[in-house]
Amino acid sequence: MKTHDPRGRRARATITDVARLSGTSIKTVSRVFNNEPFVRPATRKRVLDAAAELDYHPNIAARSLVQGRSFLIGLFYENPSPNYVVDLHTGSLDRLHGERYQLLLFPCESVANMSGRLLQVARASGLEGLILAPPLGDDPQTLQELTGAHFPFVRIAPTTAPGASPSVGIDDVSAARQMTRHLLDLGHRRVAFVHGDRLHPSTMLRHDGFLEALGERGVTPDPALLEEGNYTFESGVAAGRRLFASPMRPTAVFAANDDMAAGVLIAAKERGLDVPRQVSIAGFDDSLVARVVWPQLTTIRQPTCDMAKQATDVLLAMIDNRAFDSETRLDHQLLVRASTAVALA
Repeated sequence: MKTHDPRGRRARATITDVARLSGTSIKTVSRVFNNEPFVRPATRKRVLDAAAELDYHPNIAARSLVQGRSFLIGLFYENPSPNYVVDLHTGSLDRLHGERYQLLLFPCESVANMSGRLLQVARASGLEGLILAPPLGDDPQTLQELTGAHFPFVRIAPTTAPGASPSVGIDDVSAARQMTRHLLDLGHRRVAFVHGDRLHPSTMLRHDGFLEALGERGVTPDPALLEEGNYTFESGVAAGRRLFASPMRPTAVFAANDDMAAGVLIAAKERGLDVPRQVSIAGFDDSLVARVVWPQLTTIRQPTCDMAKQATDVLLAMIDNRAFDSETRLDHQLLVRASTAVALA
């Protein structure tokens, strides 16, 4: 059954239309779209089939007014890597598929810019809960105001105050140590490390893992092989140019994320260096760029999409007063691809 307005356009279907077409009540239709339990599968299917035929979509604003809730959650992030950010979005949206909750995105210029304001922004936006991507989840003032207000929030990959909130992450130190061991196992001894933004604690954890692996093999870190970046492709290019301009250039480079590793790869090609025959290059994250450059990057798979998905799941449980895990540690994986090889003698 399709209704039209007097001007000949198809009118928007209502919950009443769905109830009539499916042979159910308005209350039953509402229970189906609110994902409430105790609705028979056959009844749920009739309602959803009717809604599809009528192109019916629940009015979120009206539902919020009736129930006195927004059903909005926010993802706050401050990260210059577009690949990392896309994975965050994808993971959270995957978990929300079929849910009554909607996701709002809040890119932040800097932690300092948002510190002390985050709770105000969340309340003004009508959010019911927050997901904080690094490094926002490590800001002391943000943690203090959110915990003091008993506002539901989950942190992705925090490095401080582990009990301040539920969290989801990986072991960055262990992951970086594994990558560095891989390069050392290939015979490399002049291994460079490209830092990310030092305001992101993850870069220091990955540097710690790098140093631990060098220490295990008795390799003394060379300060000339430690370069600064900020997790962007451009900073990786700049770091690579500096490293490869040295007469004692590295035979391997480990960048703290894939965007910078891809930049180092470009810098190597500018110098006419063969990758991986003359220099091996490795990254971290297994973001899209690691798979589209050539040679494809050896990297650590950080399950960013899965972390965001799990963080969203925990946040929904908090809001709905269901049980949840206070800390979730996901596995990383070393992915050996064509950008690393045995060091030349």
